[in-house]
Amino acid sequence: MFSIKDHITSAQNPRIRNFQHLMKARERRHQGVFVLEGILEIGKAMAAGYQFKSVFFCPDIISSKEVEELLDENHEEIFSVSSDIFAKIAYRGTSGGIVLLSEPREHKLENLKLRDRPLLIVLEAVEKPGNLGAILRTADAAAVDAVIICDPQTDIYNPNVVRSSIGCLFSVPVAVANSVEVIKWLEMKKISIYCTALTASLPYHTINFKRPSAIVLGTEATGITKTWLDASDNNIIIPMLGKADSLNVSTAAAIVVFEARRQRGF
Repeated sequence: MFSIKDHITSAQNPRIRNFQHLMKARERRHQGVFVLEGILEIGKAMAAGYQFKSVFFCPDIISSKEVEELLDENHEEIFSVSSDIFAKIAYRGTSGGIVLLSEPREHKLENLKLRDRPLLIVLEAVEKPGNLGAILRTADAAAVDAVIICDPQTDIYNPNVVRSSIGCLFSVPVAVANSVEVIKWLEMKKISIYCTALTASLPYHTINFKRPSAIVLGTEATGITKTWLDASDNNIIIPMLGKADSLNVSTAAAIVVFEARRQRGF
């Protein structure tokens, strides 16, 4: 049985006040932690070997025994909190009564382990945490080798990324680097680059995705930059039959990635 370090009932407790600071990416990086909540998400983080620093749980929602079974190991700092305090630290209403502070990881290109014919998603300057989370969920469903995030405009440990990915941030290999580094790395690995673009493009289903492939997507506002278009082996497009000229980036990623999976026989 684990021991509870303290029962917190005051919103003025420094540990509780710190949760507000951790809503900012700069402060998460400074403290070397991110906020993790949700039974499913915590389970995926544990399976991936993430290390937890502090645990906060509400006995009115989840019992000590359930917390012990979920964590399956001892932690230095475990706190119980009153229900009103838990409502202040939980980012969403479906946290299952437990919120953790966890250590982030370094996400380097050289740490990626690829199969013989890798299938990768590359995101350039992704801005919206919800889109990043949805694409990570697609990547998990399609069992892509990795998601590579270039020049990110959002923190990958943003609570909305964790929530919208349903914890797939922890199950999908992720690397973060600048575009020039990633292009050189792909060329070195002999991985074909396919950029989603509205001009000079081939219909996505005509491309041979059976070879080592990197599917590159840009922001919805500006699309792919010239840096990537110049490096592209082929630009690809999803034919649009209505009034709109493009899809949400997470939807586009799902369509193209599952075409690649179809070609590879799932």
